[in-house]
Amino acid sequence: MSALRVLHINTEKTWRGGEQQALYLAQGLARRGVEQLCVGRPGRPFVERCGAAGLDVEAVEMHGEGDVFGIARLARLFTRWRPEIIHMHTSHAHTLGVLARAKSGVGRTVVSRRVDFTIYRNFLRLSWFKYRFGVDRYIAISHGIKRQMVTDGIPADRIEVVHSGIDVARFDGAIVHDYKAEFGLPDDARVIGDVAAFGWHKAQEFLVRAMPRILERVPSAHVFLIGDGDLRPKIEAEVRALGLQERILFTGFRTDVPSLIRGMDCFVMCSVLEGLCTSLLDALALGCPAVGSAVGGIPEALVNGETGLTVPPRDPDALADAVIRVLTEPELAARLRDAGRRHVDAGFTVNTMVEGNLEVYRGLVEASR
Repeated sequence: MSALRVLHINTEKTWRGGEQQALYLAQGLARRGVEQLCVGRPGRPFVERCGAAGLDVEAVEMHGEGDVFGIARLARLFTRWRPEIIHMHTSHAHTLGVLARAKSGVGRTVVSRRVDFTIYRNFLRLSWFKYRFGVDRYIAISHGIKRQMVTDGIPADRIEVVHSGIDVARFDGAIVHDYKAEFGLPDDARVIGDVAAFGWHKAQEFLVRAMPRILERVPSAHVFLIGDGDLRPKIEAEVRALGLQERILFTGFRTDVPSLIRGMDCFVMCSVLEGLCTSLLDALALGCPAVGSAVGGIPEALVNGETGLTVPPRDPDALADAVIRVLTEPELAARLRDAGRRHVDAGFTVNTMVEGNLEVYRGLVEASR
């Protein structure tokens, strides 16, 4: 087969996990000889970081899903560059790319789906048209997302599952963070951590509500909530209401997250919806035993009792009991730690993610040829 030509579209204004995955993918494909063009909005991180990584980029003005001028610009680009695969990495890119492809008649379409929310945004269920037509293949980052899409009416044979991947090499040299030195913790402190933006679906309030029960069994426990976001003041208010200001600390955004995780005794991800969660994969790769909600793709990373512990969502008592087990059963913690690392190495690396996407591309191109 001749070299593939893949055009990536990302419309995000900021840089988050999905953009990092798209960059990992483009870099991995470049190493495999795939011709690519990375398309994003002018001055936004996607085109800037892809360009800095040595990838070919093109900035295109795109303003929302109904931008007819943006659609025309993309259609002209498709006609000129002639991609075999048009991979759309965001929701707005999905709409714009499908309409531009219909206008140009060029390429096969692929859409990444990274969240396990229902596709329906309102009672009119208009999103059914968007997701049902114009996409040759969806790539879901977990089986949990695929199940939700099938429930929403998307044919299963149009959805492939390719797990997100992490770059385990970036953890080389990450030292164990000295929580005692920075935060004044006592020598016997046990550190529980959560790394996530403060959004409604991350649901850090359930870890806050679990803390009194945890402290009954593990009086030296301290929780660190790492990250920032719009709902942080709400969670801080709940901590104050429970009188836990000395035991639940907010670090804000940090650049030393691997070291912070390496210094934890237990990692927690108590989301109520979650596509997969690369922070959880990071924790497993760093050898931190983890507890998470049994939602979305979390059980694919945390195989209950094998690579981690899962609990029902929105259940602070169950969450507390699982954390207590990790903190008080050293043999369990050691077993989860070792199995978690092996699990990530086996199926959640950048290489496995790139190969999975490439397999989807090749299948589509071979079918069209």
